[in-house]
Amino acid sequence: MQSAISPSLQSVREQSATQSIGWRPGIPTYIYAVVFSSFCVVMGLLWDIMWHISIGRDGLFAAPHVVIYVGAVVAGLFSAYRILALTLTRNHPGRAEAVPFWGVFYGPLGAMFCVWGALAMLTSAPFDDWWHNTYGLDVQILTPPHTILIVGIMTVQFGAIIGVLALQNKYRDVNESGNTVSTRLKWLFAIASGLLLAMLFVLFSESMTRSQTHHTRYYVTAAIALPFYLVAMGRASLLRWPITTIAGLFMLFFLMPSWVLENIPAQPRLGPVLNPITHYQAFIFPPLLVIPAFLMDLLIHRFDNFATGKKLNDWLLAVLLGITFLLVLLAVQWPFGEFLHTSPYARNGFFLSNSWFYSRAPDSPYRYAYNPERLQSTASFAIGFGKALLYAILSARVGLLWGNWMKQVVR
Repeated sequence: MQSAISPSLQSVREQSATQSIGWRPGIPTYIYAVVFSSFCVVMGLLWDIMWHISIGRDGLFAAPHVVIYVGAVVAGLFSAYRILALTLTRNHPGRAEAVPFWGVFYGPLGAMFCVWGALAMLTSAPFDDWWHNTYGLDVQILTPPHTILIVGIMTVQFGAIIGVLALQNKYRDVNESGNTVSTRLKWLFAIASGLLLAMLFVLFSESMTRSQTHHTRYYVTAAIALPFYLVAMGRASLLRWPITTIAGLFMLFFLMPSWVLENIPAQPRLGPVLNPITHYQAFIFPPLLVIPAFLMDLLIHRFDNFATGKKLNDWLLAVLLGITFLLVLLAVQWPFGEFLHTSPYARNGFFLSNSWFYSRAPDSPYRYAYNPERLQSTASFAIGFGKALLYAILSARVGLLWGNWMKQVVR
């Protein structure tokens, strides 16, 4: 790991003034390619989920799958080209800062991740096709072929983040206030981070639906996963409001496919059809993460600001961040989740509560109401939420550690 974080910044400082011309000022093309790939796979995955909700039957080359494959191919080809260029050109100026692999290949750490992730994604495609032909329609997200696909997607997305991060860290001290390269890298990092967060949320979305906002399962899941990720990316980012920006981009990316596709005709192709729909059914509305994210940014400005000399111990900072995140999330999502689940004003194309799986009866008694058998007593909720607070603190602390490592990545 040391080879990935060894500083070599002098050449960057010397070249920064001469590499700011053109549409990609001083930024390798493969960086744009892998961030674009991350966008493709997230859009394709969300489209695929909506396809299963609305149509049911798909094939190897269904439209959402093609979008995902495009992301895999673009990430794999551009990253492989970057690696081969550094490997085969002995005097390549970037060779000195490349990461060696197997003693043969040289390349950026992010490109290495992207190549392996792309291979996993493409390998999962025929496996998934065989799985469907053998066992039929998926009844859950994490089937074996989907697990391979998701690992590949997350590896590509993590590679995109590491690729952008390495360049962002190199340009950290190079005319930081107005340099075009530095500004663009900050936003590319935020975009890549928002896309990976959208992917992560898909994994635990079954525990964070609108009908579960009055249950501790929702907040325990959020406490384990979200503070870690938001704090880590926030500490690594150079934007002024990094956590808020990443949370806002996550919500935008997550909602885009639903807002667009719900206007496109679609009909079920696989029975039983209990809800005869005519258009795509949207996925769930994500949690309002921008609100707790904004409070977390405020805390970081107040207690983790090197410019003003205000630096709180990381354990104390983790306590503040974890507790603030979860309490604000509860204050926001409890009423907002109830609005989404029960209010007729949420049953529209913006809040998406009118969406319903084609194989579920549209007159289900709990479509727009909480199932009393799944609600908790006050004591049970308090105990579960207390555990969630502890998980949130530990999650934030690990996020701070991970963010410290990310700030050192320069290869």
